[in-house]
Amino acid sequence: MAVFTEEEQQRIQQAVADAEKNTSGEVRVCIEKTCSDDPLDRAVKYFAQLEMHKTKLRNGVLIYVATVDRKFAIIGDAGINSVVPGDFWDTTKENMLNHFKYGNLVEGIITGIKEAGEHLQKYFPHLLNDKNELPDDIAFMDGN
Repeated sequence: MAVFTEEEQQRIQQAVADAEKNTSGEVRVCIEKTCSDDPLDRAVKYFAQLEMHKTKLRNGVLIYVATVDRKFAIIGDAGINSVVPGDFWDTTKENMLNHFKYGNLVEGIITGIKEAGEHLQKYFPHLLNDKNELPDDIAFMDGN
């Protein structure tokens, strides 16, 4: 799926790696072209498919974007949802949307990654011997 250039993919992956440097939390980005469902439902489906619920502290965050349909969602696992402010996901989505509105898809995704990483760091600081439980690469999906 040629949604991003190689350089853009590297920037997104680096943003994930940077966000995870100071936290035991995990961030993933999931991209597909179209989404006929509610984007939140689709994010939940991919969260499970990517086995993000299997992190030790249940502190994974998924940023889901359907590029053609211009839909997106951010979801967190039970561990992060139990500690972040109630408006956290809405605020982060709004900040991402400010980039998306002007066609800055990569910047919007990176904004979401950075904000998720900041909150994860606050509530789930990096632990000694912490290991990267999930890949940092972008999960490209085909809609199945």
